[in-house]
Amino acid sequence: MTEAAHVTATRRSYDTVAADYERLLAGRLETTPLDRAVLSGFAERVAAVDGPRVIGDLGCGTGRVTSHLRDLGAEVFGVDLSPGMIAVARDGHPGLRFEVGSMTALDLPGASLGGVLSWYSTVHMPEDELASSFAEFHRVLAPGGYALVAFKVGDERVRLERAYGHEVDLDVYRWSPDRLASLLTAAGLVESARLVREPDAGEKTPQGFLLTRKPGA
Repeated sequence: MTEAAHVTATRRSYDTVAADYERLLAGRLETTPLDRAVLSGFAERVAAVDGPRVIGDLGCGTGRVTSHLRDLGAEVFGVDLSPGMIAVARDGHPGLRFEVGSMTALDLPGASLGGVLSWYSTVHMPEDELASSFAEFHRVLAPGGYALVAFKVGDERVRLERAYGHEVDLDVYRWSPDRLASLLTAAGLVESARLVREPDAGEKTPQGFLLTRKPGA
């Protein structure tokens, strides 16, 4: 199957910025207490799942949030589209497993995870790809498992041609919480909680977090 042009562009862009992305975002969670609280609550929910409790950090980037979840006591691994980002993640977090892969076609068995994390990793996806990714979240989650999606709040597509000190070729999609929740619901995931916080320094929009659960346990 021929890869969509914007997927190729996204991979190349993140391969280009990987090292500077890690340098610029290192320690970011230390300055965002609400983000840490959301991640902590997610990890605790997954730890109580009656079944698999492994978390897949899908779109893990350089592994900084994957590592944070591990420090919270979670069993976790990372997957990312960009080989460059995965290389930085493996170098910086040698005790964790990271693989190159796509959220729209995960190389994972069905019902094998207790948790799925999408930490701003769907921001470059148009709506049809979001639907495919959320369907994959549902497929790989065990009954009773949780999916947490972090996203930029809004209702527009923003063109990004420079980021992290480099030229890039990216579209950034902002979504309303209601619209994103409806796509998750259509994929069979039930909303458990949502949070929208105001932008911190360096952010241009409010930030949203949706916690959903796969029914059945």
